[in-house]
Amino acid sequence: MPQLRVRGQKVASKARRTLLGLLMKLPGGHSDPASLLARFPDEALLPLRRDGLDPVPALGELRAREPVSRLKLPLGLRGWLVTGYAESREVLAAGPHIFSNDFGNMIGKVGIAAEQDPGGLGFADPPAHTRLRHMLTPYFTTRALAARAPRVRQIVDEALEDVARAAGSDGVVDLQRHFSVPIPSRVIMELLGIDEADRADFARLSTARFDFSGGASASLDVIQESIEYLREIVVRQRSDPGPGLIGTILAEHGDDVGDVELAGLVDGVLTGGFETTVSMLTLGAVALLRDRALCDAVRADEATVEPLVEELLRYLSVVQVGFPRFAVRDVTIGGKAMFAGDVVLCSLSGAGRDARQGPGMDSVDIARPQPGHLAFGHGIHRCVGAELARMELRMAYPALLHRFPAMRLAVAPEQLRFRDLSFVHGMKELPVVLA
Repeated sequence: MPQLRVRGQKVASKARRTLLGLLMKLPGGHSDPASLLARFPDEALLPLRRDGLDPVPALGELRAREPVSRLKLPLGLRGWLVTGYAESREVLAAGPHIFSNDFGNMIGKVGIAAEQDPGGLGFADPPAHTRLRHMLTPYFTTRALAARAPRVRQIVDEALEDVARAAGSDGVVDLQRHFSVPIPSRVIMELLGIDEADRADFARLSTARFDFSGGASASLDVIQESIEYLREIVVRQRSDPGPGLIGTILAEHGDDVGDVELAGLVDGVLTGGFETTVSMLTLGAVALLRDRALCDAVRADEATVEPLVEELLRYLSVVQVGFPRFAVRDVTIGGKAMFAGDVVLCSLSGAGRDARQGPGMDSVDIARPQPGHLAFGHGIHRCVGAELARMELRMAYPALLHRFPAMRLAVAPEQLRFRDLSFVHGMKELPVVLA
């Protein structure tokens, strides 16, 4: 049995090298988005496409036929796309002895250097994953978040004031710029202990990394720029620790964590706590503005806020695809036999609309029993900041609706501009009229 497992790990390692080598480095070392995307069949890009707030119809049709389906990838690599809720949950719950997230064996192969490792939790397996997550957990406990709640509420109120000030003479304002962006950026940067002066740079880097239309090589460059930026902050705080998460981790675990390793960990927290919440606030606002009865219900009864947030998390599933998982051994999921080395992608947006969860999954209904969702992932890689994100959303949505009860879209719904081919779905802007 140990020999079988080692063989499976070697096969999975080869699959990772092939896939990531393709994604991250085109022949000649040049980033060519058109050439890169041309190598992927349309079905491979299907989980990254949207029709406004909704996954494209073809994704639902595929899920109805095959919740687990073969995914054509270049170079003959065997891949699987999981679109069903139960099947995605099973994959995400499986331990590293079945599916691995590890990135370490990429280093030194197919042109991938150590400094290209994005770090963080998403590309780590235990025991490294366990050690790193243990460093973060104290900052996201119920008690820690309760202590932070008054400041989060203050940040929401300040953002609402900014929205009111920014409106032009016609009452039009970009809600994303003045509401959706400031709230999570201030919350997460204060938590980390990063100066507000750096906020604009981190906002740019966080958004750029998730846009696949620029090519994976470009995204990788952005990740490295962000990590280098954070490494400089870590170096400064190692000699002069600040009051936030970075300084505290250095004070408590400084001898056990390197500068680059901590920068990668913080980078994951920063981007996970910023861009995803920005998209949830913006897209959630669009969903609310399309349903006046829902807005009235939220304003009338505070008890509706919690189910509203859970429904929007499921319905929007802004993180469209989970981290790629690599089969370490042969396994059967949803009746499909996967082999060691196969690449498995879970469509979180597809899973959130699975009709087997109940009727009306393509609509927002806060009155029904809450179906499960995978918006924060599942298993050991579930988002460590999930409860912080929930806190921000539960405060921000009702505050926005109460402050601007007559708010409406400033353009026709079909004129709204959404991102194309992005791992984190979102919008370019959200113009609204306040009154």
